Amino acid sequence: MPQFKRLNTKIYQKSGPVITPDYVYWKKLGVPVLVKEFGPIDYIDFTPVEPHYFAVTCSVRVQVYNPITKLVVKNLSRFRENAYGAVFRSDGRLICAGSEETNIKLFDVSTKSLLRLFKGHSAPVHRTFFMHGKPQICSFSDDKSVKIWDIPTEKDISTFSSHTDYIRAGATCSAAPDIVLSGGYDNVVKMYDTRTEKEVVSVSHGSPIESLLFLPSGGIFLSAGGTDIKIWDAVAGGKLLGSISQHHKTITCLRLASDNKRILSGSLDRHVKVYDVTTFKTVHTLDFPNGILSLGVSKNDDTLVTGLVDGLVSISRREEEKKPEKKISSYRFASNTHSATLDAIIPELAHDKETKYDHHLRKFEYSKALACVLVPYVANKNPQVTVSVIQELIRRKALHKAYRGQDKKNLMRILQFFVRNIADYRFTRVLIDAANIFIDTYEDSITALPPEIGKLFVDLVQLLNQETELSDDLAELQGMMSMLLACQITTEGLDQSNVNDLKPSADAQKNLVVTLS
Repeated sequence: MPQFKRLNTKIYQKSGPVITPDYVYWKKLGVPVLVKEFGPIDYIDFTPVEPHYFAVTCSVRVQVYNPITKLVVKNLSRFRENAYGAVFRSDGRLICAGSEETNIKLFDVSTKSLLRLFKGHSAPVHRTFFMHGKPQICSFSDDKSVKIWDIPTEKDISTFSSHTDYIRAGATCSAAPDIVLSGGYDNVVKMYDTRTEKEVVSVSHGSPIESLLFLPSGGIFLSAGGTDIKIWDAVAGGKLLGSISQHHKTITCLRLASDNKRILSGSLDRHVKVYDVTTFKTVHTLDFPNGILSLGVSKNDDTLVTGLVDGLVSISRREEEKKPEKKISSYRFASNTHSATLDAIIPELAHDKETKYDHHLRKFEYSKALACVLVPYVANKNPQVTVSVIQELIRRKALHKAYRGQDKKNLMRILQFFVRNIADYRFTRVLIDAANIFIDTYEDSITALPPEIGKLFVDLVQLLNQETELSDDLAELQGMMSMLLACQITTEGLDQSNVNDLKPSADAQKNLVVTLS
């Protein structure tokens, strides 16, 4: 006797994400721990030395966290007004931060002592960075100036004042320790050489600059503003190499990760995008519960921290891989000729359990098979199972019989299922056929059906009308796009002289203006 073939319910399952090495790598970050702070998180910076503590700048203080325990280990609170942009020195011993007080403060991390106070700006200082290999700090202020400070003497060494609006972004590079980048709300990125104290490059991003980033070589830098990240060649005098537009809200922060092989960007659209440095293509996306203001990632990508607009700090720690313990049932057999023993592994047999709907289909109980997949915990959580059973009943030409055997409660569940899922592209074809069979089955007695079922019929008709209108609108849009693309191809095929010949003369343009007016 042939074995009963089980119903295949996997054909309507949603296709999952494409499994790539980056997807697997970033998915290993554990469930984020959320820590509440007292305001929007302005800046996050990791110390490059172990144990890779990170500093969170928020409100009137800078807090240093342990990434393993997620607890505050140091609290720098020597601010009367908001603190901004606290960063570690390369050895992790010092922290410098700007503030609303127009000063830059330098702290000893271990003792929390205020070591230096740099005065000279006339407006809040939003970003500060240590100069690589030098006892100097650069600061970027709302007074439209960039200053270089000598740490031992607290003196202003150089000042650059060529911006025309607030400066909220800056960057330095270890490969080019004499070069400083600044980005302002005047949409301009400027590069300065501290040796000659001159501006060497100036480029327009097109939007207020929120973040800047040098690639490790120092020859290429990135600017983030609006919804775009632009890539510039510093060696070629600020030549635009390309643009990345993967966010739909303002990009607020940029970071390097994976040993400088990946770029991370955070945005107010609640996403962190991961890009390949070699191709600048998106390789992964991380989602967060609110808009992202700041972003930090530790060395070796062990910890990813994001600062959200609602004052939450999201800390994701990479989970250590644990080797599962294998439970093996073994029997030991002794050989007559050898004193050694041999372990024979007996695999556990897995018996497939027959589902309820397969049981009813095997017995040709079609009404019961349909009823058992209409229950809410199946129809709502696994609609593909319900659709698979409906399709099997259509194939057996038994769906009208299954409909006839249902009570009022299940008839309502059927129509509710149609309303909820008929617009899903996976199920549309099958459910349209099922809805037509339902109408054919009850067309003679539709007036005798309860009013609740009649209302669901009306809802289904309205939904189908909306889907039809949407399809028409999309078809019109597709036609418009085709015409525009065709015009573009035609125009590109003409040389410039022919295009100029097609332009109307000055007299013709004047006559056209008079006619239109």
